[in-house]
Amino acid sequence: MHKTRVLDVAKARLRMSNPWHLLATGFGSGLSPWMPGTVGSLAAIPFWYFMNMLPSDLYSLLVLLGISIGVYLCHRTAKDMGVHDHGSIVWDEFIGMWITLMAIPALSWQWVLAGFVIFRLFDIWKPWPIRWFDKNVHGGMGIMVDDIVAGIISAAILYLMGHYWL
Repeated sequence: MHKTRVLDVAKARLRMSNPWHLLATGFGSGLSPWMPGTVGSLAAIPFWYFMNMLPSDLYSLLVLLGISIGVYLCHRTAKDMGVHDHGSIVWDEFIGMWITLMAIPALSWQWVLAGFVIFRLFDIWKPWPIRWFDKNVHGGMGIMVDDIVAGIISAAILYLMGHYWL
């Protein structure tokens, strides 16, 4: 069977009535036929906007909870689909964006855009150590960890940009 056919069959196994599938696909944003990881990253921004209104401790706790739940829901959804890290699974992009945007130095669309672009570059390019995690960690944690690391690196870059440019 061709790879595209396998991926189409896997996508057909998703049920948006299943809360794990709904979350794993970023509330359906990962079902975009065009660059689902990018669309999922964009879909994370409105949620971040509201999370950003919370005290930083509660924001951090929500991100940690999102990681913990994400490991399970990504594993479960990938297993249900029969494909590890299918492109429609974008909860990891949500978490990566939320980690990245923790470090924006000012609440402005320009910094959010910078965070989005930096995160997407690292998530797509996957330089070391991101690539190492992507290739060597499996299951739900394997789906999540490369985006967590990309988010941490992106946050560090945003922090340094804000520290030296503002």
